[in-house]
Amino acid sequence: MERAAKGEAEAAGESAGKRRSTSNAATRPFSAYEWMLALRYLRPRRKEAFISVIAGFSFLGICLGVATLVIVMAVMNGFRAELLDKILGINGHLILQPIDTPLTDYDAVSKRVTAVPGVRAAIPLVEGQALASGATSGGSGVLVRGIRGADLEKVPGIAGNIQEGGGIADFDTAGGVAVGSRLAQSLGLFVGDNITLVSPRGAVTPMGVAPRVKAYPIVAIFEIGMSEYDSTFVFMPLQEAQAYFNKGEEVSAIEVYIDNPDDVEAMRGKVEEAADRPIYSSDWRQRNVTFFSALEVERNVMFIILTLIVLVAALNIISGLIMLVKDKGHDIAILRTMGATRGAILRVFFITGASIGVVGTLVGVALGALVCANIESLREFVTWITRTEVFSPELYYLSRLPADMDVGETMSIMVMAIILSFLATLYPAWRAAKLDPVEALRYE
Repeated sequence: MERAAKGEAEAAGESAGKRRSTSNAATRPFSAYEWMLALRYLRPRRKEAFISVIAGFSFLGICLGVATLVIVMAVMNGFRAELLDKILGINGHLILQPIDTPLTDYDAVSKRVTAVPGVRAAIPLVEGQALASGATSGGSGVLVRGIRGADLEKVPGIAGNIQEGGGIADFDTAGGVAVGSRLAQSLGLFVGDNITLVSPRGAVTPMGVAPRVKAYPIVAIFEIGMSEYDSTFVFMPLQEAQAYFNKGEEVSAIEVYIDNPDDVEAMRGKVEEAADRPIYSSDWRQRNVTFFSALEVERNVMFIILTLIVLVAALNIISGLIMLVKDKGHDIAILRTMGATRGAILRVFFITGASIGVVGTLVGVALGALVCANIESLREFVTWITRTEVFSPELYYLSRLPADMDVGETMSIMVMAIILSFLATLYPAWRAAKLDPVEALRYE
């Protein structure tokens, strides 16, 4: 007790001398000595090994939590963007279908609609379902679209994705069809081979409607990158499709492509007015509302779940700092008797905990960006190691794993993780500031 009292007296004397000799600039908030103390407390020491382990786990937890959140959000964004690009690359942004009367004046309607500012193309087509088969393989259900060759070159998903053959330029006169790569692969067909199409709506006979069976040579094979489309779509010259599906001189619909798909609602009225005939219009949002709504719900749920990982890591900061404060009680008491204010002690431990959170967040973002930049290579490596299909195109529709980091979203993740880290340090830092130096030194 005498030694403690003597130590307190000496410390008080030193504190008085220090207060007289130090300037206001030296004791301002977040001054150099506060940073020095905070960084010293972060260094692992032999007797504080357990506390350092907890701090390391806190850093690792925040780092992995932020990285996982960045990667998953980027994959969800890329998945949505890729699907949207594939869907709108082969389907019109706005579809016009006839009401009351058949759409036989499609040429005039297409020209009027194309003249509307903001419309890139208006493509008439005939659409129907059929059963496709090869010479030696089984059958597969397909969606046949009749389209003019000049219009087929305007479809963004087809024009730049021809893998084999060159029949698109003279598609109307080639007398053949263009098929998806997965359909050709499943039927064992190549360019030049015949594909047989069977339609239940064939010629009308005295015995009823007979199925229509006809073979067409394959003039081109395309690959959109979306397995459902690559295994389903067959493109046929418009006039041939009209004859095959008994359409006469009419078409099933007119697909309208606009410059900005997000402006489809504003463009609908102008397009309907330009059509100048009874039509029913539906846009890409209406046709895919369930699909994209499910993606959005899944994305939000994943964000909430992964945020909990960061929260758990932030709670580890609390436990680590509380143990550090308990271990450093004697040091805190000496600092207080030397003139350190409660605010200075609070800031020292705040810097200690916040440093773990900030550095962990920055490293996590960097790790997430690195993984996103090489995610397809990592997928191929994992597939090779495990000998299993990690990202099956049949299940996820896409042929590759996409990742699209959004700058605003990534910044939001960083801010969220840093704020959680800051909040986690407040209670332990407050406990350190409230520590009574007399009580702390009495039992030393």
